[in-house]
Amino acid sequence: MEKVNLTSGFTLLAFSDLHYNHGVLFSTLLVIYALTWTSNLLLISSIKLSAQLHTPMYFFLGNLSVVDISFSTMTVPKLLSCILRGGTSISFHGCFLQMYFFVLLGTTENFLLSVMAFDRYLAVCTPLHYVSLMNDKVMFMMNISCWVASCLHSILHTYILSQLKYCEDRLIHHFFCDVTSLLKLSCSNTSLAELLIYTEGSMVITIPFLLILISYVAIASAIVKIKTSSSRSKAFSSCSSHLMVICLFYGTIIFIYIRPSSDYSSQYDRIVSMAYTIITPMLNPFIYSLRNQDVKQAMKKLTTQCFSPS
Repeated sequence: MEKVNLTSGFTLLAFSDLHYNHGVLFSTLLVIYALTWTSNLLLISSIKLSAQLHTPMYFFLGNLSVVDISFSTMTVPKLLSCILRGGTSISFHGCFLQMYFFVLLGTTENFLLSVMAFDRYLAVCTPLHYVSLMNDKVMFMMNISCWVASCLHSILHTYILSQLKYCEDRLIHHFFCDVTSLLKLSCSNTSLAELLIYTEGSMVITIPFLLILISYVAIASAIVKIKTSSSRSKAFSSCSSHLMVICLFYGTIIFIYIRPSSDYSSQYDRIVSMAYTIITPMLNPFIYSLRNQDVKQAMKKLTTQCFSPS
């Protein structure tokens, strides 16, 4: 049975059980994928080349763009293949490698959003000490901690699930190898894996989310105490883009993972999964650039330099 586990792969069915226009969906996803790469690379380049964006907030935002590009690249090409073929095979090792990166990137984005909330808390609530508190050393250490902790978390879950035995029916009704889909295909006892997901996995999501809530409660309290409306507006605008991204990210997670099992629907889960693995990575750079004058000016300057005749 273990030999079968290592040599036999899985089949990703994606949306092959649903009726839809393959051409329209394929073209739409291809455009979204191109926009994701273009917008995030433009944002990363603007942050790197513009001196006024060399601050902790934009440093973390650049990391978030790297996560978004990787998230999209991990899922979209395989999904496009599924649409063309009505399903596509993936090897045993390829499936778990995909799951590893899915958990790694999702957890890293979760941690980065909480770190960005803490950064906004320091900027709004302790503006006079912000530069000394969020110095380069602290900024880099927080960023490295996000990636290292996410890597260890992903290794743990990937290892536990890879040790399970899987039945002959290896049809995954999803467009990537996610944790819940693999648990459903296992023929062995999954109690340890489920316990890990509902304890350590839940903590990885809820603790950063609670830190974000605490940070924004403190930020809201500080903004209310600001006397002038212009200063209040400026303080709120520095957080509004981040709040929108948080709502997009955690809204989809809550819909999929924090709900009664009786409400489970693989069809809706696949659709909602597209939101945070495909749609959100495309929207994030637009949210930050359209609502931030510094980013817009940096992007405008970059595009002018790139397309102006020499």
